[in-house]
Amino acid sequence: MKAVFDRLYDAYHQDLFQFIFYMVKDRALAEDLVQDVYIKVLNSYSSFRGESSEKTWLFSIARHVTYDYFRSAGRKRKRIMDFFDWQEKGELIPDQAPLPEEIAVKSEEIGQLYRHLDKCTPDQKSVLILRYIQSFSIQETADILNFSTSKVKTTQHRGLKTLRTSMLKEQKKGGDG
Repeated sequence: MKAVFDRLYDAYHQDLFQFIFYMVKDRALAEDLVQDVYIKVLNSYSSFRGESSEKTWLFSIARHVTYDYFRSAGRKRKRIMDFFDWQEKGELIPDQAPLPEEIAVKSEEIGQLYRHLDKCTPDQKSVLILRYIQSFSIQETADILNFSTSKVKTTQHRGLKTLRTSMLKEQKKGGDG
């Protein structure tokens, strides 16, 4: 099993880490989630049937682990929100956490894409990251996300439209000030 882990780690670790990091934007959390992915992979490798590539299978698991984290975080946030009487305070406290400094953006276009990804739905964000940052094909993206190719194309189109709208709004704000 160590040989399998070493091979998967050597072949896919950097791409896997980047995918999760782009989703959660927190280095420590991304490292924890990658560990969860490897645990799931090692526990279920014997049931891998080879119907898709190992890379597709691995990224599919990564997607599920990341979405499970978001669902869990959402439930925790709801419990906290229900616990406090936010009406007394006037408004919610905004998250002031900066983007991690370790992010090395290779070009201005990727930088803009990264900043505006939060305007997208989780599905749009996943498709755009897999297609444009991880360079997966439409078919590989469909396999990872368990979507049809037409859903990937539609989600990609809508995600790009959301990004374009967000970028145009930012440009207009910059021009006004």
